[in-house]
Amino acid sequence: MNYKIIGKYIREINFKIPNPKTFFLLSKEIKNYKINIDIKSNQVKKNIIEILTSLNLSPIKKSDDSINTRIVFSTMIELSDDTIEKNEMEKIILIKVPSQIYKELRQIFISLFECSGFKDIKINENVDFEKLYNMRKIQ
Repeated sequence: MNYKIIGKYIREINFKIPNPKTFFLLSKEIKNYKINIDIKSNQVKKNIIEILTSLNLSPIKKSDDSINTRIVFSTMIELSDDTIEKNEMEKIILIKVPSQIYKELRQIFISLFECSGFKDIKINENVDFEKLYNMRKIQ
């Protein structure tokens, strides 16, 4: 492996239920939301990269009564050398690291809902980050 994870933390959490009506209707309305995953990266030092994986639940149709949930999970990696090709670097950032941390990120996200009284939130246990990467390459 040409990198290692040297740190992980929750960089941002946004969990807003705007009113009681939204709270009570959420169980029925949850089908009108979709899960979005976004991945960004920042170079911190020569061989250290921060990978930001965000997970959010967003309404298909915007309204004032929509919940607003988002978590941004930061993973710091250290590269073993600085001769990694661009293609391999993309795969580390967009496939390998998100695949390693997704289970933890998902659990945190689900816990937010469970602690807010929603026990039936269904979020895929697995995400095929390689498939997402390949789809992104096609577009």
